[in-house]
Amino acid sequence: MPKPSIVANAATYRVQGDTLVSDVDLEIAPGELIAVIGPNGAGKSTLLNLLSGDLHPTEGKVLINGIDTSRALPGDLALERSILTQREPIEIPYTASQVVAMGRFPHRRDETNTREQDAEVIANAMAQTDTTRFANRAYITLSKGEQTRVSLARVIAQATPIMLLDEPTTALDVAHQERIMSRVAALAGQKTVVAVLHDLNAAAVHADRMVVMSKGSVVADGGPQEVLQADLLTAVYEQPMVVVDHPFRNCPLVLTAGHQDPT
Repeated sequence: MPKPSIVANAATYRVQGDTLVSDVDLEIAPGELIAVIGPNGAGKSTLLNLLSGDLHPTEGKVLINGIDTSRALPGDLALERSILTQREPIEIPYTASQVVAMGRFPHRRDETNTREQDAEVIANAMAQTDTTRFANRAYITLSKGEQTRVSLARVIAQATPIMLLDEPTTALDVAHQERIMSRVAALAGQKTVVAVLHDLNAAAVHADRMVVMSKGSVVADGGPQEVLQADLLTAVYEQPMVVVDHPFRNCPLVLTAGHQDPT
């Protein structure tokens, strides 16, 4: 098995007396797409921020390609991992292509990199995310789904060996969700990719491995067939779930069984 790109050892994160992530142990290697799933408030985004080094563990540690994130310089981490977050505070009227170009900023120290190479990488990233036609549009005029795709193009243009994606299918229509997840899965064959996903069926189709979080802890970790069990999902989401075989694909299909009022 390839050497892990990310290692979390008893990673815990507390803030103002609340434990958002508790005692997480994970080893994530290149060549697979890992989906992090769980209900709202389970700690998924916080875990992703710990894995990226944007947050430092209160206890334990996280290593990215052997680098302790608590001691790493931001510029060094930017060459190791790229991040898609749900907080994209871009209010200045940059064009879409200028937003994607931000992904090339960490490579400014590479003397062999040229403007021509940057332009080629940017164009390719926008083509992969079906955003080329938005190149000269102001980012703030795009729909939420279009902004998500442009932001993903920025992550792709950063050309790092690790990609960390927080809800990469947010606000995407069905067609673009399938295209983007297929593209992300293809990239996982060459990189380490971790994606927080709310769509359990998109995760079932595309993920090689699934990490289930509940109340800040990892409660399951394995392949879709192993993890997507009705009893586990019902307990974690506090919603009756049924899991059946997908009629068209070789993976589970998760269905809700209707809301049941506990009162």
